[in-house]
Amino acid sequence: MLVPQWVGRKKNFRNPNDSAYPPRVPADTRSNGDDRPVVIDRREGVNGELVLRRAGADHEVIANGTFLMDTRDGRSERALVRSAVAGVRGARVLIGGLGVGFSLAEALRAGVAEVLVVELEPAVVDWARTHLRPYGGAGLDDPRVTLIVADLGDALATLAGPFDAVCLDVDNGPGWLVHERNRRLYTDAGIRRIHRLLRPGGRLTVWAAAADAAFEARLRERFAAVRLVTIPLPRGDDDVVYVAEVTPARSP
Repeated sequence: MLVPQWVGRKKNFRNPNDSAYPPRVPADTRSNGDDRPVVIDRREGVNGELVLRRAGADHEVIANGTFLMDTRDGRSERALVRSAVAGVRGARVLIGGLGVGFSLAEALRAGVAEVLVVELEPAVVDWARTHLRPYGGAGLDDPRVTLIVADLGDALATLAGPFDAVCLDVDNGPGWLVHERNRRLYTDAGIRRIHRLLRPGGRLTVWAAAADAAFEARLRERFAAVRLVTIPLPRGDDDVVYVAEVTPARSP
């Protein structure tokens, strides 16, 4: 079992809750002269090899030879967070999976009161603080943010709720897993654990590389309401964000 590594909050950090955050990502002038990706870093991670590549002005993360994420289009990651905190002021949010930082940046822009980020791979955290910092990694220094380096599947048993929102962006979603160990997050037991962390009226949002009918059915068994947000892509299946709401508290 991976022991969670708690990373403390930083002081004297500018509140990035404005339209200029994160800063515009400058074009990367370093190039190999063509469009072929250039390897920037290669690490042995918890689940195998992780590679950070630069492709023109963008970055890609490859896990065990399989594409995992990039910085070209953060619309679906932003939709993941916007759908979770819409209409909620001063939300307490759990983000499962740091990614390239788009979701964290969106949460801070939304004016949340607290964000807890759980990320499995130390390399992803290192890259967020360095090569990927302009995309949202700078948010890790925000005093509202607490980072836990751990497997989310393990951390769910120890996290203290309640949360107004849980945003799950782990692997490629329930139907297209790169790492089999992440399957437990999308099972009945995983959904039940997350549901228990949410306050009445809270929301779970789940990013997926494609729709998954079986997973949607499991959500509908546990949550009061479930809807899908689709993000069209120029090729391949649309990205999907599942939005599941807990039954609101009854008025006295």
